[in-house]
Amino acid sequence: MASYIIEGGKKLEGEVNISGSKNASLPIIAASILNKGISKLYNVPNIHDTQITLKILKILGCKIDKKNDKIIIDSSRMNNHEIPEDLMRQMRSSVVLAGAIIARFKNATFTYPGGCDIGSRPIDLHLKALRKLGINIEEESGFIKCKCDKILGAEIHLDFPSVGATENIILASVFAERRNNSYKCCNGTRNKRLTKLFKQNGSKSRRSRHKCYKNNRSKKIKRCKL
Repeated sequence: MASYIIEGGKKLEGEVNISGSKNASLPIIAASILNKGISKLYNVPNIHDTQITLKILKILGCKIDKKNDKIIIDSSRMNNHEIPEDLMRQMRSSVVLAGAIIARFKNATFTYPGGCDIGSRPIDLHLKALRKLGINIEEESGFIKCKCDKILGAEIHLDFPSVGATENIILASVFAERRNNSYKCCNGTRNKRLTKLFKQNGSKSRRSRHKCYKNNRSKKIKRCKL
């Protein structure tokens, strides 16, 4: 196992550039699927998880253009709703793409995510919440197939607060035909950033008291610049 050995006694000084948050960036990248157009993101950290997420979007049909600290995502020609198994298993947070893909295509196929250093963490809360939205889910040979005719808002009570499940609920219910109320959600910084993004770009998603998210149906998501 790799280790760091630090010998103190010397003054540290200098300047470093701090990139944006990885945990905030991933759901926002996933949200770029929803506007069927161009999203411009700035200060996204250039690390393994964001690289894998962008690679998945490319395979799904998005055009990715990197210019210095800016990433331009064009999802207008996205035509694939199946996340490749090898990429899905490289990182835990790849599951957040599921909600956005389902919201756009009413269809998504993916495997269980991997890449988590703290061990296996099930995604049963994600799947249970998606079923509440009227999405049919079948599990076969390690693949999870999600399909529906329409997404219906619902009263969703998570068994316990989950950041990832909250993100998937927000993403999947953006175009839901009824208002979606979600309880026992995580009101952390990354979810606050995601709802702020939607408010800036045409969606009616808001947080309220008691760790509740309320999504009113949005007909269209505007182009994103963040």
